[in-house]
Amino acid sequence: MQKSPHVDTFVRDHLPARAMWPEFAFDIADVKYPEMLNCADQLVDVHVREGRGGNRAVGMLIDGTPVFATYAQLEAQANRIANVMSGTLGLVPGNRVLLRSANHPMFAALWLGAMKAGLVAVPTMPLLRARELKKVIDKAQVELAICDDALASELHQCMDREQATFAPSLKRIVCFNRGQDKDGLEAMIAAAPTRYRNVRTRADDVCMLAFTSGTTGEPKAAAHFHRDVLAMCDTFSRHVLKPVQADLFCGTPPIAFTFGLGGQLCFPLRVGAAVLLIERLTPELLIDALIRSRATICFTAPTFYRQMALLLKARGSTKDASLLPSLAKSVSAGEALPDATRVLWKDVTGIEMIDGIGSTEMMHIFISSAGAAVRRGAIGKVVPGYRAMIVDADMRPLGTNVIGRLAVKGPTGCRYLDDPRQANYVRDGWNLTGDAFTVDDDGYYFYQARTDDMIVSAGYNIAGPEVESILMTHEAVADCGVVGIADEERGQIVKAFVILKEKASPSEGLVKDLQDFVKARIAPYKYPRAIEFCRELPRTETGKLQRFRLRSP
Repeated sequence: MQKSPHVDTFVRDHLPARAMWPEFAFDIADVKYPEMLNCADQLVDVHVREGRGGNRAVGMLIDGTPVFATYAQLEAQANRIANVMSGTLGLVPGNRVLLRSANHPMFAALWLGAMKAGLVAVPTMPLLRARELKKVIDKAQVELAICDDALASELHQCMDREQATFAPSLKRIVCFNRGQDKDGLEAMIAAAPTRYRNVRTRADDVCMLAFTSGTTGEPKAAAHFHRDVLAMCDTFSRHVLKPVQADLFCGTPPIAFTFGLGGQLCFPLRVGAAVLLIERLTPELLIDALIRSRATICFTAPTFYRQMALLLKARGSTKDASLLPSLAKSVSAGEALPDATRVLWKDVTGIEMIDGIGSTEMMHIFISSAGAAVRRGAIGKVVPGYRAMIVDADMRPLGTNVIGRLAVKGPTGCRYLDDPRQANYVRDGWNLTGDAFTVDDDGYYFYQARTDDMIVSAGYNIAGPEVESILMTHEAVADCGVVGIADEERGQIVKAFVILKEKASPSEGLVKDLQDFVKARIAPYKYPRAIEFCRELPRTETGKLQRFRLRSP
């Protein structure tokens, strides 16, 4: 076994004890990687070596026109950055580097440069505030941050000793998008060589700390290997999404989120395809970007798909005369996909949604189906390369059509950095995702709720997302969230937080109408006994509904 090149062993030293790791399954040839592996080499450099350097790789909209860097240009930029990181900035393999930016070609090159230099990238969401960034910096013991200048103010608070957000380990912030500033990243890159000899990392060297998106409170840092980056490409992407070199990806998930890292960077690069990165998106802007770029694959959350479908419908789009004629595949993840949204999207675009469930801890999607394999109401089947089962609280396998905990294993798995919650996620070698599911006789998995979101009312188990999916089909409802709240008589009752469409107005009559609407469509005991009308719902930057905030008094 060859030695890791990591000089800084902080991350390796703070991984869970081996006995607490999940068991890894390498059941298919696609995920059997060599001992020494640098994922950037396989995502970018290989295409240049094999004569595809002139193909478009990563692009952005400039004055409304898609403009792309080629693979050769992306490799050269990532090489310059790797030279700056390991030269000018003095980083050594194993050091952590915090990256802070919206989706932008520079962010893509920075992440790839960090991989090349054998560093541990710590991508962060653009909307994180100083108090949240401090937690990330302290946990990962970050000394250097590279940041878009427009987002730097919150980071600077982490270097101010007078602030409660002061993070002692952070020594330096380097910014880009600062024009001709001689201290800016662009000036450093301009003087750097375009050739770089990638650090020869092991396949099981940590290359990234992915912090959870915070739907349940305190974030955790999931450590991922170089092989994990390729494994997410060679399982879900290769076997379910099936992209080809001619595809163009576009969407909303931040690259700092593993859903976005896959769909907005690694999946297209793995097959030599292209991706259009857009920094700020609304449903209207995403529609326009898809039309202008003639994108073929879209990644976004269910909330966006529903809003986009309504906008397209208003513009006169139908499955027979779609305003998105180039779009061939749409992927939804990050939040439960209401069946009403799936049906609406197909009616308007003619495209069958690819739903999927994944997690930050598992890197990406491990249950999904596409095309003719899609079954109404189901998320899909286990992605090739993974295994899954439904278990009870004691890890005993349950039969079909019985609600239980989802347990998964495959080529990726949970390794929290210095976190006692590792014991909650991994049991008996299996990853427990925190989701309640059923599986049918054909191997299709049906999402019920987060296990901590399951509502128990008068002895009945009620899945909030199921109630949400019914409410979303009501003509007056624009969006909703359903949780359980304490009740002396029933233990819990179902409460719905509802955003109404513009033409609807809150009233007692509408409350009763919504309750009757649910009773008529699913078991009456599941109806929301309390309904609160609101203007907005708490969501993460990636679109996930933060139900724990709805439950807060």
